[in-house]
Amino acid sequence: MKRTPDKLAWKRWGLGLWFGAVCALSLCGWGLLAGGLPQAGAGETAIPNDVFAVQAPADAGDDAAEAMMLKIACLTFDDGPSPNTRPILDILADRDVPATFFVVAQEVNRDYLPLLADIQAEGHQVALHSATHKYSQIYAGSEAFWLDIKALRQAISPYVDVENIHWLRFPGGSTNTVSHKYGGSGIMQQLIREAEEKGYEWIDWNVSAEDAAGGDPDADQILANIRRDAEGRDLCVVLMHDTAKTDATVKALPAVIDWFRGQGYHFCTVEQMYEARDGG
Repeated sequence: MKRTPDKLAWKRWGLGLWFGAVCALSLCGWGLLAGGLPQAGAGETAIPNDVFAVQAPADAGDDAAEAMMLKIACLTFDDGPSPNTRPILDILADRDVPATFFVVAQEVNRDYLPLLADIQAEGHQVALHSATHKYSQIYAGSEAFWLDIKALRQAISPYVDVENIHWLRFPGGSTNTVSHKYGGSGIMQQLIREAEEKGYEWIDWNVSAEDAAGGDPDADQILANIRRDAEGRDLCVVLMHDTAKTDATVKALPAVIDWFRGQGYHFCTVEQMYEARDGG
């Protein structure tokens, strides 16, 4: 994936307004903001810098100008599947919302990997996160990282077609500095370069529920965190977690969806967003 702004072309289909403008997405210069770095094995909760901008080409017609006003929300869930994944899927189905799941294959969640077939069958996106999610292992070096991704692909292959999965999210985000402790200061830049060479697309986030940051936030606090980070953004990639410990995320999800809808956002998966960019 290029680090320069990509134009996301959205289209109008049938009677429904399908994303129909050009949305520029720049993934250049993503950095962790002040407020604490994730520790080894912790969930990703720091917020990368704002990287989104919206623009229309000079020759855009009325439809494009109207569609440019669309506000987009991509709900993403990390570190599952788990016992909380099925309730999350039920809420998404009830409210007709697609989402993206960046999955792991740890010993603690292997019994829930069959849910990946449900995730995909219900119209959501399955993407790669990590097999172990142990920073000391996966960021020890390039070979260690890609062996971890290989192990993840093997673990999920009975349930989804891994050959068609090309999206990943780096544990801790693409600019985390915890990895430097294990693989040196250039480890993330190296992995980003290698990911692109291997044909992977990757994405961070710009809105965080902080549901895995510690402190056991309740549903109200999770909603408040998301509303705070989404303020002023027309394109939100929302980080949440579907682990066994994030019961509060399940409780918060209906209100999160209702809030985004009430603010005029439309929902899509990360992959849908980029497919639209490329012309659908």
